[in-house]
Amino acid sequence: MGLQINNNVAAFNAYRNLSHTQGALGKNLEKLSSGFRINRAADDAAGLAISEGLRAQVGGLKQAARNAQDGVSVVQTAEGALTEVHAMLQRVRDLSVQAANDSNSDGSATQMGFQVGSNAGDTLNVNMVDLTSVVTAVKAIDVTSAAGATAAISVVSAEITTVSAGRANLGASQNRLEHTINSLNVSIENLTASESRIRDTDMAAEMTSFSKNQILSQAGTAMLAQANQAPQGVLRLLG
Repeated sequence: MGLQINNNVAAFNAYRNLSHTQGALGKNLEKLSSGFRINRAADDAAGLAISEGLRAQVGGLKQAARNAQDGVSVVQTAEGALTEVHAMLQRVRDLSVQAANDSNSDGSATQMGFQVGSNAGDTLNVNMVDLTSVVTAVKAIDVTSAAGATAAISVVSAEITTVSAGRANLGASQNRLEHTINSLNVSIENLTASESRIRDTDMAAEMTSFSKNQILSQAGTAMLAQANQAPQGVLRLLG
């Protein structure tokens, strides 16, 4: 190859390769510092779309798990209140039996719904015992006479049955909610793992690529310097 001073082709080639290496080195640094293989759509458009979809599902499931946990708290609070009502009704019944020693009402319920899935229809309804009928029945009790005390025993027994059924229903609802929470957590874990495989950086592979590009960058810089020195030989010919 002849000596040329107007166009240093060797220097141009060295510069082009060095620029390419520097760009790759910059991407290595970005991926290593962020921990993500995909930092923008240009890195992997299809992977980014799948990753964002998985992230949306994980976000919905996490909120659903929180909703289910709120449901467990509500059920536990309601069950605790019914425990106290149970104890009071049992005490009233004991006193009624004592007052009558001479000798099933339907419980209405309200419903609470909890969103326990990432889809609109994923709800779990919990029937809450309405204690209005229980309070009304107990307020009507009259144990000042033996007949009234005997009637009170039947009334209170029926209300105890109502409260017991309500507590059993709450217990079953709590079990379902806790099972749902466990299932949601497993789904969250699996989806997060899938999203990680798509989006996260393989640190070992990326570090290997970084080391290679770092060596190429150093070599490219040295070769560019050598290529820039080549035209100096013309001066020796002229001088």
